[in-house]
Amino acid sequence: MLYAGKPMALKRCLTNLISNATKFGAGSVCTCRMAQPSSSPIRDQGPGIPAEHLARVFEPFYRVESSRNRDTGGTGLGLCIARDIAQAHGGALTLSNLPQRGLQATLTLPRHPEVH
Repeated sequence: MLYAGKPMALKRCLTNLISNATKFGAGSVCTCRMAQPSSSPIRDQGPGIPAEHLARVFEPFYRVESSRNRDTGGTGLGLCIARDIAQAHGGALTLSNLPQRGLQATLTLPRHPEVH
């Protein structure tokens, strides 16, 4: 199945999400299920995000970890960009802490007719 969308933008969105999962997932395995383009969860086994920060991490330049350490650093734009791309495609990006440990980012896109 092919999805009708902006391929480079969707690639950037998924790259940002997978990069975050591998960077902040404490060296754990990152899983990404792409069986259906309508909903793609990306999970890691890191510490998750404190509940009070979950909504704010979508704000430009907002970072939970504020040090300038290159290992944990970043500009705080990755999730903002990923969410904007999802919304530009008529979709959404949500974050939720997993019950045991880790974070799940779920990219949800509307179903479009297949492209042949």
